[in-house]
Amino acid sequence: MQFRLPGFKSKSIVGVDIGSSSVKVVEVAAHSKGFELAHLGMASLPPEAIVQGAFLNSGAIVDAVREAMSSAGIRAKDAATAVSGHSVIVKKISLPAMTPEELEESIRWEAEQYIPFDVNEVNLDFQILSDGADAEGQMDVLLVAAKKDLIDDYVHVLSEAGLNPMVMDVAAFAVENAYEANFDTRPGEMVALVNIGAQVVNINILANGIPAFTRDISTGGNQYTEEIQKTLSIGFEEAERIKLGGPRSNDSQEVIPQEVEHAMRNVTETMVGEITRSLDFFTATAAEGRIGKIYLSGGGARVSGLEKAFNEKTDVPVELLNPFARMAPSKRYQPDYLAEVAPSLGVGVGLALRSLDEQ
Repeated sequence: MQFRLPGFKSKSIVGVDIGSSSVKVVEVAAHSKGFELAHLGMASLPPEAIVQGAFLNSGAIVDAVREAMSSAGIRAKDAATAVSGHSVIVKKISLPAMTPEELEESIRWEAEQYIPFDVNEVNLDFQILSDGADAEGQMDVLLVAAKKDLIDDYVHVLSEAGLNPMVMDVAAFAVENAYEANFDTRPGEMVALVNIGAQVVNINILANGIPAFTRDISTGGNQYTEEIQKTLSIGFEEAERIKLGGPRSNDSQEVIPQEVEHAMRNVTETMVGEITRSLDFFTATAAEGRIGKIYLSGGGARVSGLEKAFNEKTDVPVELLNPFARMAPSKRYQPDYLAEVAPSLGVGVGLALRSLDEQ
C-alpha cells in the first residue's frame, strides 16, 4: 500500500525513515540468493523538530537526512519514505464488487463516507484484499488517506536534502513489508506487528498475511525519556542514553537509581496497557480468531523489560522483529552492531525493499 509519485522507474531506492527522534536511511541490494544490506545510516533529530507529526524544524530534518545519507555512503537519489499518525487514516471497508478500474473512478466518492477529512485535502490509495465477491456481492478493500499537507512536508524535506521522493508509504505497511521478507506466514496464522516510535505506535494485525486491523496510537518511547528527565533533573540526551541502558555522563559505571527503574516500569505498564487495549478491541470485534504472536519493532522496542511486559500482559509469545533475519551477512557492518540497531529499522528496511518487490 503506497502513494506512488509520478516517474517511479528506479531499480534501487533508498528507504528514508523520518522518525520524531532520528532519521534512518537504508539501501539493500539484490543478489542470487535474496538480498543483503548495502548501506545504513542514522542521524539524531533535536527533541522538538517533529511534534505530533508536525514538522516544526524542517531545516534540522533536512540536515539529519543529509547526515544519515553521508554517513551511510549512499549515492542513490530515489527515495521511499513513510507517514503515520493522526493525519493518516487506514480502514478496511466492504464495497460492492467492481473492477480495479471502476474502483479507481469511484474511490473518492466512496472515501467520503469513511474518512474524517475533506476528501479534497487528502491523497487516496486503495488495495483490493479479496480475490472475488462474497455471497452478498461485496469485496474487502483497504483504504488509505493521508493529508496532502503532511505528504507535502515529507516531499519538501527529501527534495531539499537532494533526494527524489518516489514512493510514499504508510509506516505500518513498511514494517509489514520487512516482516514478510523475513518470516513465513502460515495458513490461519494471525500476528500483530507493533512498531514503537518516539511519539507514535503503529499497530498492524495480519490475518493470513492480509492487514485486518491498523491503528496509530499517540504514545511512544519519548515517554520514558521524559520521565527520566523529571526523575533525575537532567537533559534529554542524557535521559535518552539512560533509557537504553547507558551510564550517566561522567560516571565510570552504569548507575540506574531505583526511582528511575520505578518510573520506567510505570511507563511500560501504561504503554503496554494502551497497546493491548487496541489488540483486545480487535479480538473482541473480529471473526478471524486469536493473535498468535506479537512482533515488536521501533526504537522504543529496545527498552529493557518491554518484551517481557507484553508477554505477561497478553499471554502471547513476543519477539523483537529482526528485519535482517534472512539477509546475507553484511560485509560492511559488524553483527553485534546490526543486532543492536535491528529493531529500530523495520520501517527503513521495509521501504528499501520496495525497490525489489515493485519491479
